[in-house]
Amino acid sequence: MLPQEIIRRKRDGHALNTAEIAQFVQGLTDGGWSEGQVAALAMAVFLRGMGRDECVALTHAMVHSGRVMAWPNLPGPVLDKHSSGGVGDKVSLMLAPMVAACGGYVPMISGRGLGHTGGTLDKLAAIPVYNATPNTAHLDRVVREVGCAIIGQTADLAPADGRLYAIRDVTATVESVPLITASILSKKLAAGLHALVMDVKCGNGAFADSRYMADELAHSIVAVANGAGLKATALITDMNQVLGYTVGNALELREAMDYLTGNGVREPRLHAVTLALGAEMLVLGGLAANTQAAHSQLQTTLDSGAAAERFARMVAALGGPADLLERPDVYLTAAPVAMPVPAPRTGILTSLQTRDIGIAVVELGGGRRQAGDAIDLRVGLSAVHALGTPVTKGEPLAFIHAADQASAQRAVAQVQAAVHIADAGTPWQAEPCVMATVAGSTLGVAA
Repeated sequence: MLPQEIIRRKRDGHALNTAEIAQFVQGLTDGGWSEGQVAALAMAVFLRGMGRDECVALTHAMVHSGRVMAWPNLPGPVLDKHSSGGVGDKVSLMLAPMVAACGGYVPMISGRGLGHTGGTLDKLAAIPVYNATPNTAHLDRVVREVGCAIIGQTADLAPADGRLYAIRDVTATVESVPLITASILSKKLAAGLHALVMDVKCGNGAFADSRYMADELAHSIVAVANGAGLKATALITDMNQVLGYTVGNALELREAMDYLTGNGVREPRLHAVTLALGAEMLVLGGLAANTQAAHSQLQTTLDSGAAAERFARMVAALGGPADLLERPDVYLTAAPVAMPVPAPRTGILTSLQTRDIGIAVVELGGGRRQAGDAIDLRVGLSAVHALGTPVTKGEPLAFIHAADQASAQRAVAQVQAAVHIADAGTPWQAEPCVMATVAGSTLGVAA
């Protein structure tokens, strides 16, 4: 069938069949479809949607547009977690070694920052000589010997998705739940997973800023994953404030390392979300009977030092310094300027425009305005106050880490504008860290 006829059918609201979707993906891969034709079909899907069977077919076709990884003879399940993106979200850095220490195998394919949200690969880039793109044999060896490897997507994994995403990014079709679903799952299925836990961030710092959209995405991910034969659960988690105490690449890496080693206080919301996601991974992988038992196993990996040891081994196996945990100050470069953000009044911190905090970090140089931009790994925020904290006028709400005084002062003003401080004694109720769980069939069949 001609590309324009496939576009016409979707434009008119018809469901595409497997052959039509396969032809589209083949055209994505070999260039048989032009940029304009791909954009037109993406817009038709954006406006008309896709049914579950269509989305499963699209996911399968994109998985098989490139190499599909396999993990024969591993003594444990191959597991992963994926986040829809947030501000201060460094969960992957802790969760992969924690799950590995519990007997799982985690080949975690992560991305770079997008818009106001940070990326796990950018955080790892703060580690000198860390190799986020190992060859196939090296990756296989690290996963088998260490239990986890956090790396970037290679060009041969779901290449059709790479081209489709690039076109969606410049044609206002990113916010399509079926296309988001197929994009995420094609990469995860190509990684050879046995089970996936999806962290759908919801709130003013998330892509899904409404509960309706978060629910739609969570249910789509689980249903399509199950339809494609992958066990999956999605948690909807709060992103109406920074997750953890830090925002910014090296700063978040340092917080994750301190979390693993117990060097300092583990921020309660970050800890709760990490344990909740990890518990679902262990249950899906058959490594724990229930989430309560899984929580205990995960906490033991922290208390015993086993998770920190796995992280250190992963870093060394992928080319980074073997003593990173023992001597972080030697390897993680600090920004030259650190400036407090004074509270503009006395009261209680009741709300935060979290997206604006992410934008402030981008403007400090900690994120990309365009895809090819270099970023300053040193900059960001530390000691960020949680919502519900009583504050006194002039007290630091956070500290800005910047390349120079001028950019630090601009960031101070941005953070002050992003917070709301109510009168002391104002009633305030925190959002639950985990807002909902969307569970699928444990048999990998659509729920």
